[in-house]
Amino acid sequence: MKNNLLYILLSVLIAVVLGVSIEGLKAEQNVPVVYNMPRVQHQPAVYPEWRDVQPEHNQKPAFRIPAVGKDFVGFKEALAFNESGRRYDVVNSLGYMGKYQFGFSTLRALNIHVSHGEFLKNPELQEEAFKRYVEENRRILAGEIKRYDGTYINGIKITESGILAAAHLAGAGAVKKYLRSQGKQSSQDAYGTRIEDYLRKFADYDLRN
Repeated sequence: MKNNLLYILLSVLIAVVLGVSIEGLKAEQNVPVVYNMPRVQHQPAVYPEWRDVQPEHNQKPAFRIPAVGKDFVGFKEALAFNESGRRYDVVNSLGYMGKYQFGFSTLRALNIHVSHGEFLKNPELQEEAFKRYVEENRRILAGEIKRYDGTYINGIKITESGILAAAHLAGAGAVKKYLRSQGKQSSQDAYGTRIEDYLRKFADYDLRN
């Protein structure tokens, strides 16, 4: 009698174990398979340069193409791409406006007196403001350009275009301090972009044209 009882218990135990195993196999069949694919190694982005394509009559300037060479057009379009993505209608979180991110105080200093909306809707005026600003900074920094052009500070080649780009970022006064202190007195904008960044990024453009 005891042997029969042990046989029955053993049979039940075997049946339970087999049942659990079968259910486990079924569950595994319903689990999605996840493959560990190798992570793609992204290449460093290539910094773009752009130039305008003049639209035909009554057409919108809806596209951009890469600029050829490192002339004034390439300089202003590369700088604009860095400042605003080359959008005339952009206003950043600090209130700087347009393709080249001008503030009202700078516009007034350039003798441009328009409203916020008028400036954003006028690409020609924005381009004129940029040209005036470059010429004003070139005048203010003429001595520094003559003295430091072609030299190196902290491993960065100093060029006229880099100086003028840095002045667009931080102001001519801050650039003077940086150059005269051999890089010991630097500045950065509210987003953390430093004078050194623009000196390096916008070096060696030929701005004579």
